[in-house]
Amino acid sequence: MIQNVISLAVLLATLFTAFSPRLFSGDFGSVVQALMTPQPVSNGAADSDRQAVRIGIVAGHWGNGADQGAVCDNGTTEVSLNYDIAYLAAQILEGQGYTVDLLQEFDPRLTNYRAAVLVSVHNDSCADYGPTATGYKVSPALGNRDPNLSSRLVACLYDRYGRATGLPFHPGSITRDMTEYHAFDELDPATTAAIIETGFMRLDYEFLTTQTGKVARGIADGILCFLKNESTNPLPAP
Repeated sequence: MIQNVISLAVLLATLFTAFSPRLFSGDFGSVVQALMTPQPVSNGAADSDRQAVRIGIVAGHWGNGADQGAVCDNGTTEVSLNYDIAYLAAQILEGQGYTVDLLQEFDPRLTNYRAAVLVSVHNDSCADYGPTATGYKVSPALGNRDPNLSSRLVACLYDRYGRATGLPFHPGSITRDMTEYHAFDELDPATTAAIIETGFMRLDYEFLTTQTGKVARGIADGILCFLKNESTNPLPAP
């Protein structure tokens, strides 16, 4: 009996502490229900941890003067496509609570840039290389302090990007422009980095320009796979 009285007193004290004009209106029942309903607790520690993780995304050729990258017959430029993809990928990752830097091709911040991961976004030429010139390719920063981490980032991008887009992997066209990408030498050695060419701007043009959200999602998913140490399918040999 005494316990019931104490419980009632606590409830009444809570109600009057939460006083509002609604308390004495016809909405009294909903006020009581709201006070008695457990409220979700924000995971502040997890949010803070994510904000502490820095991610760099380079929009290839962006901010590099007259250099537009590949230019198609219809006037579409690689730099505009790269930027759209990089921007959307950054938005996805920021929506997950991470700190993301959207970087230009020769961004001054790249000098000794330190982050958990950096990915440079590019696309392949509009030229006609035949019916097999379709798909994406990824290359790691070979000079990274820990090549195992770079290889893992590439495996995550390969796996998640392929799942998100359905495009084939095209490792046979990985060039020295990718393996010796200039930014790799500028970064802090602790930054795990890779470069991705998301498709060929001829045979993959329609997909890249109309399904840009899927392209960006594939890159974001690859980065999240790396950060969360998720499992991947094995990377095929070139």
